[in-house]
Amino acid sequence: MSMQDPIADMLTRIRNAQSMGILSVRMPFSSIKSHILRVLFDEGYIKSYSTIEFEGKKDLDVELKYYQGRPVIDKIKRVSKPSLRVYKGVKELPVVCGGFGIVILSTPFGVMSDKAARTKNVGGEVLCTVE
Repeated sequence: MSMQDPIADMLTRIRNAQSMGILSVRMPFSSIKSHILRVLFDEGYIKSYSTIEFEGKKDLDVELKYYQGRPVIDKIKRVSKPSLRVYKGVKELPVVCGGFGIVILSTPFGVMSDKAARTKNVGGEVLCTVE
């Protein structure tokens, strides 16, 4: 059975693992997921991530981050879906949690946070929001 939305699956795995207090989560590899995890790592929302070989297939292993026993990621939400893509220009990018959260975008320059997109003056597909 094929997965319809692998990004939503990744976000759900992270959300479920953090609600249970699990330290790391494993998921099937894809390059877009790896780029999203790089942004989450650069912004300080996860401890680390790595690509591992497991039973002949590549997987992503994500080490989740907690602060004083609570998950660092309060909310993580998928915005653009395969059934309804959401594109925003640089001036239309949403502000999450009064600027304390981030928006992860897929742009012509790669996957980046909204802060980096504003710096480069570029818009793109809004993949998800993180608070």
